[in-house]
Amino acid sequence: MPRLSAALALACLAWSCGGGAPPERYAQKLVILGFDGMDPDLTERWIKAGMLPHLATLAAQGGVHRLETTPSPESPTAWASFATGMNAGKHNIFGGLARDPRTYAPAPAMAAWEPPRFLFNYFPLNRPRPMSTRGGTSFWVTAGQAGVRPSILTVPMTFPPETVLNGELLSGLPVPDIRGTLGTFHYLASDLSRDDEGQSASGGILRRLVFQGNVARAEITGPPNPIVRQQERALRANAPLTEADRDRLSELASESDLHLPIDITWNHEARTANIVMAGESIHLAERQWSRWIPLDFRANALVRIHGMTQLFLIKAGTDLQVYVAPINWHPSNPPAPISAPAALAADLYERVGPYRTLGWPEATWPLIDGRIDEQAFMDDLDKSFNDRAAVILSRLDARQWDLLVGVIEATDRVQHVMWRYIDPDHPLYDADQAARWGGSIAAVYQKADWFVGQVMERLAPGTALMVVSDHGFHSFRYGVNLNTWLVSKGYMTLRGARRGAPPTLADLYGAGTFWDDVDWPKTRAYAMGLGQVYVNLQGREGQGAVAPGADYDALVATLAADLKGLIDHAPAARWCATCTLAPIPTAARTWRPRPICRWGLKTDTGCRGRRPSAARPRS
Repeated sequence: MPRLSAALALACLAWSCGGGAPPERYAQKLVILGFDGMDPDLTERWIKAGMLPHLATLAAQGGVHRLETTPSPESPTAWASFATGMNAGKHNIFGGLARDPRTYAPAPAMAAWEPPRFLFNYFPLNRPRPMSTRGGTSFWVTAGQAGVRPSILTVPMTFPPETVLNGELLSGLPVPDIRGTLGTFHYLASDLSRDDEGQSASGGILRRLVFQGNVARAEITGPPNPIVRQQERALRANAPLTEADRDRLSELASESDLHLPIDITWNHEARTANIVMAGESIHLAERQWSRWIPLDFRANALVRIHGMTQLFLIKAGTDLQVYVAPINWHPSNPPAPISAPAALAADLYERVGPYRTLGWPEATWPLIDGRIDEQAFMDDLDKSFNDRAAVILSRLDARQWDLLVGVIEATDRVQHVMWRYIDPDHPLYDADQAARWGGSIAAVYQKADWFVGQVMERLAPGTALMVVSDHGFHSFRYGVNLNTWLVSKGYMTLRGARRGAPPTLADLYGAGTFWDDVDWPKTRAYAMGLGQVYVNLQGREGQGAVAPGADYDALVATLAADLKGLIDHAPAARWCATCTLAPIPTAARTWRPRPICRWGLKTDTGCRGRRPSAARPRS
C-alpha cells in the first residue's frame, strides 16, 4: 500500500546534442515524466548506491523534493489532483471505488457510461459514450487555451479524453478492457475441475479444457452484447416484473456476452500447443508468449467490437495451461475514443505497432490469483513498460509539443506484488523466493532510470525535465475491516440476531448481494474502498438515517475521534504457525506451502482478527 506522506519530484534542466523543432508561440519547453508509486526512500537509497545514474544527474543539477500526496493516497485521487491542482472534495475522485448513494452498491469512481442505443434492437443509433466523473480543469487544457502545445500521454485519470486545444492526448487509467473492467483475463487448463470453472477471486475467467485425443475446444468471453443489454434494461424498467418478464430476462442472460471459440491442439511430447482463434493459428512452445492477436466480436451484421490479446503457454507437459491476457481495445478502432484527436490512437498504432490501451496494463491479477508465476509477470511487465515508453518516445521525437507529460505505471505494479520479497516481516515472505525475486523492484526502478536517460538524450538544450510520482510505497502486512469495526462500535447495524464474534467481510457479503445484512434505517455510517467512510445521510442516501446539520456534524466528530483511538497492536504480534496449513495454489509452481494462520494473528490470548487469503499475495 502507498505510504501516506510520500510523493517524489526531481527537477533540473536536461540537455541533448540535437535541436528541437521551432515553437509555435513559446520557446520554453517542459517535459514531465511520471512513475506511478515511485517511492522516495527507495529512490534516494538507490541514487546513493549509484544504481540510478540519470536520476542522480537530475538530483545533482536540480533537486529532490518530497511532496505530500493526497489524503487518500490512491493513484486516481493523486493523479486527479496533479492534473487539476484541486483536492478530492473539489475534483470528486476520492479513490478507485465509489458508491451509488441510492442503492449503496459499489460503482467505478473514475468514469460513467451512457450505453449505445439501437433502433428495433438492431440498427445502432449511437456509440457508447464514456463520461468523466472527475471535476476541475486540467492544467494542460488551460495551457492549450493559452497557445501552448501539450502532448499528454497515458496519464491516469484522462479517460475519457479531454479536448486539448493546440495539442493531443492519449488516455490512461481508467481505459477499460473489452469487458469494461480493469483486467479480465482467461485461464484455460486441463487440470481444472468442474468446480473450479467460472470467475476467479481476482476477476479472471477459468475454463476447463477437455481433450478428445489431443484437441480441445473452449471459448473466450468478450464484451457484453450491447443489444441484449438494451433489452434487459427495457424489461427491468417495467417494474414490477411480470412472470413473462422474468422468463425473458432468464433467456437473455445466456446471450448477454459475446464469445469467440478457441481450438487447442496439444503435443505432449514436444511440450507445444497450436491454438486457433479469430481465424489465426498460433504455435507456442511452453513458456512462450504470442504476438498480439486482433479479435472481432460481432453483435450483429452492423455492430462489431474490436480488441486484441496475447496468449502465454504456461505449461504443456503433464497438463496444459494457457493464459489469455485481458482483451485490450484495439487502438486502431476502439469502441469509444481513447485519444484527442480521435485519430491519434490509430496513428500511434501505425508508428509504433500494437500497444496496450488498457489503463491497468500489467498482469497483477493473474499473479495474485496464482495462475501465472513471477517470471511470467515480470516478462509481461517489461513488455508493458516498453509499450508505454515507445508511445512517449514517439511523440517526444515528433517535436510537436511545448509541454509533454507521460506516465508509466510499472513501478507501482511491481511493488504491489513483489514487496513481500524485500520485507522479512511480511506474512508472505519466503527467503528462497526472496533470493530469486528480491531484486525485482530495483530492476524496474533501474529501467525507469534508463528511460529517463533516453528522454534526456532527445531533449533540446534548455528543456526543463521533471520526474514525479503520485505517492510512495510501503509494506502491507495486515488490514482493518472498517465495516466490522463500525458494527462493533454501533455505527452500523445488521439485521437478525448475531452470535459469537463480530461479523467478518464474508459474513457481510457472503450471501452474494452487496450489503445483504445491513439494516440501513438504523445504520449511521458505512465504509467502502480503501478507507473511505460515508455518513448515511438523509436526502442523499437511499435510506438515510442521519439528519443534515447538527446531527451530521456531531457524528463526523465522534467518528473521527473513535478512528483516532484505534490502536495498532500488530507489530507485537506474530502469525500463528500452529493453525491449519493453507497451501499456496499449485499453479504457482515456484511457491512452497507454508503455515498460515487461517484465523488471524496470534497473541498471548490466542488468535484474533482475520487475514487475507494466502493465495492472494499483496504488498
